[in-house]
Order: sequence, then structure tokens, then C-alpha cells
Amino acid sequence: MPIVDMPLDQLKTYAGRNPRPDDFDAFWDASIAEMKAVDPQVELVPRESRAKSIEFFDLFFTGVGGARVHAKYLLPADDKGPHPAVVVFHGYSGSSGDWFGHLGWVAAGFSIAAIDCRGQGGRSQDTGVTTGNTHKGQIIRGLDDPPEKLLFRSIYLDCAQLAGIVMGMPEVDAQRVGATGGSQGGGLTLACAALEPRIKRAASVFPFLCDYMRVWEMDLAAAAYEEIRSYFRMYDPTHEREDTIFNKLGYIDNQFLTPRIKAEVLMFTGLMDTVCPPSTQFAAFNRIKSKKDLVIYPDHGHEGLPGSSDRVLEFMMGL
Repeated sequence: MPIVDMPLDQLKTYAGRNPRPDDFDAFWDASIAEMKAVDPQVELVPRESRAKSIEFFDLFFTGVGGARVHAKYLLPADDKGPHPAVVVFHGYSGSSGDWFGHLGWVAAGFSIAAIDCRGQGGRSQDTGVTTGNTHKGQIIRGLDDPPEKLLFRSIYLDCAQLAGIVMGMPEVDAQRVGATGGSQGGGLTLACAALEPRIKRAASVFPFLCDYMRVWEMDLAAAAYEEIRSYFRMYDPTHEREDTIFNKLGYIDNQFLTPRIKAEVLMFTGLMDTVCPPSTQFAAFNRIKSKKDLVIYPDHGHEGLPGSSDRVLEFMMGL
């Protein structure tokens, strides 16, 4: 079959290229502690609808750095629980989407929370104050500052914090909460499950935000990863700081977070993916220590994967 990356047998043992910071675990332990010290000041604002079988809420909470983060929250009106819930994460630069797009989960008996990532297409605040470029994407946001200023650190923590808030809802069974998303949402699913170990099931579709050095070495620093190339062109054109840059990106590399996951994981990968190369996804998957399964689509790339949504639903029905 055609190959855009390594042969499958090599992918199954691939261990990643991006360097792992020496203080990675201490960094994230401190970050989690910071998140837990924040008073989230949760606010639920009811939204009127003629769909009387469903309750709709705009959910707001305060995340690290003081940002007010927004999520859509929906639940079955006639089921006061406790019932399962799923947190949903959107693709890069997007938003939580239309309310209608989440109704299937509610019809299946779940509460559903869909976040707007800060600084992207939804209603969440972006309070980050960083040095340098803010024009070409969020992977590089804060790269010229200490790693605590990396924007994706805050976004990862927002996702974990939202999951914890959902677990505390009176109608939700805290032992039956899952996470899912595709592309950026797939990466955030892995990060959420790593940082909130009570997540029981995580369904990640072709995850973004993995093994940045591998992407750059494959000359695929384009599309979602274009900002890596742009950063070098603007701020380090002779690559004098290459090692330092990739080491700092290692703090937000999901391949190093996935060993923390305790949830059961279902992941989907297209072997023709030139946006999030298969090897970068395998770098994260291969480090997962919990129960896991990988669904491979040999002829598909970064696109709709036939049957994947149905498999995610059935997977979550096991909560």
C-alpha cells in the first residue's frame, strides 16, 4: 500500500523523536497543583429552547491565569442521575460548535460538556501575556518565556479542570466520565485523561500535539503545524536554538503525558495522514500503559473516518 510515513511494523514500536524535558513530571505536578488551587467560580446560565427533553446551559469557570473559560453543557431533562457524562474537545482554531451537534450524546443518556479552547473560535477568554509572536498559532505561544507561559499548558489544564467540574455535577456519576475529540480534540483528549486520572474512557481520533520534532523532520510543518516553521523563520532562522526550542515544546508533547493515563483508550489513526503524521500519533499511543486499542485506516488521512463516530459512541456506552 502507499506509505507517507514509516511501515506499520516500525510504527508499532516507534518511540518518538522530540526531547523530553528533564523536569517534565515535576512541571506537570506543579501545574496540576496550581489548577487545583484555583477557585473555579462555576456559573451555569440556562439557555431557552423548545427542546423540552434537554436542558441547555452556558457553563463558565475560571481557569489558571484568571481566564473565564466557556463550555456548552447539556443534560437529559428527565434524568436527574446519576448518569454518565462525556467531555468533548474541538479541532484547532475551532469552537464547541452548535448545540445541535451535541444532541446525540444527550439522547444516549449522557450529560455532555463541550469546551471553547481559550484564544480560539469560541467564547473563552485568553488572558495570556507572552513575549514575541502571537500571529502564527498557539503551539508557539509563550515559547520565548518560561514553559509555564506556554498557552497549551493552560489549555490542557482547562480541559482537565472542566472534566473535574463535570464530575462534581449532582446529576453525573463521577465514576463514569469519558473524554473524546478529533485532531486537536484528540490531543486534548489524551492530555485531559493524563491530567485528570478519574477519566474512565478516552476516545482520541488522529491526535494533534505529538512529537513536534518528527513533524518538522518530515517536512510536514504545514497546515496545523505551520507555526513551527514560521517560528524558526522569524525568530531562529539559522537554528541556533533548535535544541532549546524543541526541548521546551516537549512540555506540551502528548507522547510524554500519555504514560499518566489510567483510562481505557480507544484511538483512531489514518496511515495516509499528512497533517498529523501517523508516527507522531503512534509515539503517543505506544507510551500508554493502560488498556488500549488502536483502529487503523490504511487508506485514509486527516479526514472523516467511516464508522469512527459509531465506534466512539459504543465505546462510551460501556461507561
